[in-house]
Amino acid sequence: MANPSEDGGTSEAGDTRIAPDPFAAVLPALAGLGAIASIAAVNWMAQDKTDSRPRPKRKAAAALRDLESCCVGFQEIFRRFHKSPKLFAGEGGAAAAPLKFGVHGPRVGQTAARLYLQSMNEIASMLVLATQNAFDVMAAIEDDEIDAPEDVLFAFGEIQEELNKIIQQRLPIKEAVDTGTVQAVRLTELVQSLKARQ
Repeated sequence: MANPSEDGGTSEAGDTRIAPDPFAAVLPALAGLGAIASIAAVNWMAQDKTDSRPRPKRKAAAALRDLESCCVGFQEIFRRFHKSPKLFAGEGGAAAAPLKFGVHGPRVGQTAARLYLQSMNEIASMLVLATQNAFDVMAAIEDDEIDAPEDVLFAFGEIQEELNKIIQQRLPIKEAVDTGTVQAVRLTELVQSLKARQ
């Protein structure tokens, strides 16, 4: 007898495979948010800047625009996590287990397996882009090309703290996804506030 699968189709028990570890997808997505939130460091470290530091090659406006795109991309990634909780949050008690590798997902069909791999490709690309764009924005702030008020930099720091709690408190993966979703929206708003000051 066919069983409904998480992708809306039907599959025989023999048509499924064990899903990959959900934390292997969620952790790099959280790392991408952390890379963007690291803009907070400018508030403390910019005081020690040196005159011989290399100059960024991109204009500040372009870096902000691209960073905003990354933030929106991470919002979509975390939305996908929410839409596919069996795939990205384990199953049953696994979703409530403390955050760790080894909380395997359920058996999934080919469509869900492709969704996982597609998500991993997007997360990997977005992580690289977010890191580069955040670095360029930090350099532009340090060089006074972007006006970043202290309260905005502190807000980036607050997001760092929220992301750190996920790791420090080993929150269940569902809570990690929920926190990531909220912080992706907050980061987007902060980057948009920097854009508005250009």
